[in-house]
Parts: sequence; structure tokens; C-alpha cells
Amino acid sequence: MSEALARFAFDTEFDAKGGVAFQAPRPKRLFPIEEVEQIREAARAEGERAALAGVAAQQANALSQIAAACAQALPRLAEVAHEHRQGSAGLALACARAIADAALARFPEAPVQAALESLAREIDAQPRLVVSAEPALAEALAGVLDETARNLGFEGAVVVKPDGAYGPNAFTLDFGDGQAAFDPAQAAERVTQTLIAALAAEGLHAEPLIPGSES
Repeated sequence: MSEALARFAFDTEFDAKGGVAFQAPRPKRLFPIEEVEQIREAARAEGERAALAGVAAQQANALSQIAAACAQALPRLAEVAHEHRQGSAGLALACARAIADAALARFPEAPVQAALESLAREIDAQPRLVVSAEPALAEALAGVLDETARNLGFEGAVVVKPDGAYGPNAFTLDFGDGQAAFDPAQAAERVTQTLIAALAAEGLHAEPLIPGSES
């Protein structure tokens, strides 16, 4: 089967008398300045729209990447903040222990005197007050407690008993109807355990270190 032949079109056709019967319109080669300006403005506007669309797409892609990076970084930042809190708490405890140890070494009798002042009403009517302490502390308390007791109006006898079972600066006050005890090492351990429990309960959900960083 033969293919259909495309009809040839003439740009110019003549009639029987030689006149021009048809002439295809020729492309316009000259444009008015106004039309040129309109075409130029339309092209420029189209170019701006294309450029702005490309910039918007790039911005959206960049924001998406930033959001993804933040989502990956936030859990690690929470871990770092938690580790920072743990380290700060440990440093604070170490400083507090050093200060407390220095104070006890300088004034070993101060905690016993403070305990007596707090228990003044309880021991007032007792015939005897027995203070048991580690040997070094017991020696330091020998003459101090009598004066402290007299200043508090205690009329009974004060007996100091050295006991090697007690830790440094630890003591017990026994006044018949009751007893009070103090052990710096145990007190420090209780504070440490309480702080550790608080940090563990707080976990990675604590308040941000920098105010306003949660927004």
C-alpha cells in the first residue's frame, strides 16, 4: 500500500490572468517599540517567576534538611545536658564534702554543741548525758561539753566515751529518754543517693539548661 503524498502548498498563487490570487502572510519582521517593551516585560516577569520558584524550592529543601538535622541532634543534646547535670552535681558534692571535712577538722566539737543546743529541752531534766564518739573526737570534747552543758542550764553529768567503732567525727548522744546520732560519712552518702535518685527520675526530660531554648 502506497503512502499518501503530502500536498504541496504554494506561498503565492496566480489566477488565469496572471494576477495574485493568494499570498501566504509573511512573518512580521518589524515590531513597534511599545510591542517590543511589552514582550520584554513579559519575558522578564516570566524569568522572575521561574527564578523565584527555584529559590522557594531550594529554601523548602534547606528547611527540610535543617529540621531533619535538628531532629537527629536534639536527643543527643538532651543526653549531653543530662551528663552535664550529673557532672555538675558530682562536682558540687565533692566541693561540699571538702568544705565539710575542713570545717569538721577545724571545729570538731561544733556538731556536738549544735546537737546539745537543739536537744536542750529534752535533756534538761536528765541526770546524765552520755556522749559516745570516735577516740579523736572524744578527746577534743573532754572539756568543751561541760561548759556547753552548763551554758544550757543542764545540771546533770556529762560522760564522754571513746569508741573505736565510730567513724571520723561521728557521735551519739544518749540522754536516757532518747538518743541522737550524727555520722558525716553516712549523711554525705544519704545526700549523694538522694541526688542520684533525683537525677535518675529527671532523666532526659529536665528543663533546658538555657532559658527559652525549649521554644
